[in-house]
Amino acid sequence: MEETTQFSAPGSRHLNFKKSFKLAVRSLLTACLKEDFCKAFPQFTPMEHERLYGLFIQVIMSLHENIEDEFESLCRETQVGHTLDTVEQLVEGQNLDPLFSDKTNVGQVKHDLSASKKNEILFMESLLDKTKSQSDHARSRIELLSKKMQDNPCTAEKLRMG
Repeated sequence: MEETTQFSAPGSRHLNFKKSFKLAVRSLLTACLKEDFCKAFPQFTPMEHERLYGLFIQVIMSLHENIEDEFESLCRETQVGHTLDTVEQLVEGQNLDPLFSDKTNVGQVKHDLSASKKNEILFMESLLDKTKSQSDHARSRIELLSKKMQDNPCTAEKLRMG
């Protein structure tokens, strides 16, 4: 696969990202109708309304440009285009790969996970049983040795000295 550079044409995901942003900005900064604008300032004369509305339009246009320029700058700095192009290449590669399955059988995954956990529980129970058996064996051996020491004081004295 050919690696994209910053200077190559942007992919569809990158273009869609830019278009979505521009649409969102335009909808936020859409100029209101002149009549609505004038109603907001009833104390001004028609000539003042014209000048003020013209200034308002210039401010809105300047805001549009500044926001879009800042957006483009951030996209370049963070390499959004390169990242989205890489994602697009990976998705295309997966779509072309006949061995890649995008349909995960949730039931099978659930069954496999459940079986794995049951096996883990059984293993832990067997370890617990084995440890308990070893503990019981050690306890009985200690009791037996303790009884021998009580029954034969000479053996106890030899063990203490030895």
